[in-house]
Amino acid sequence: MRFLRSVKGVALIVLAVLCALFGCLLRRLPVFEEGECYEFYRGTSSAEIVPSDFPARDKLLLGPVRGESVRYAGDRAEELIGRFRATLLFTEEAAGVVNYYLYSPALGEAVLLRGMPVNLHIAVSERGTAAGTPLIFGGF
Repeated sequence: MRFLRSVKGVALIVLAVLCALFGCLLRRLPVFEEGECYEFYRGTSSAEIVPSDFPARDKLLLGPVRGESVRYAGDRAEELIGRFRATLLFTEEAAGVVNYYLYSPALGEAVLLRGMPVNLHIAVSERGTAAGTPLIFGGF
């Protein structure tokens, strides 16, 4: 009887550790589904852009990332806004690109723009859609 209680105790500890590991792995999954070009942002100001052909593997191996982005063919803005249950804060249009600045409770850290917390940036042009969190860095 004592042996059985010990086995149950060990099994509960192992289960708790496995649940914690699973939770950590879920947090390390890429934010976006794969597209034409996936990038991670590293560094204190997200200045280092790391392109990735295998986002799930690379995010796990890269260590801390400050953000990420992806590019898709076509206009995917409505789909992305719905998927992340995002609230539109404001838009900007320049050089044929419409930029949507949004906040999503499903995403992490935000940056302040115009005094509002932005953690999802979607840019749409005739070339396609780019999405980034908290912002898209680099060119589009």
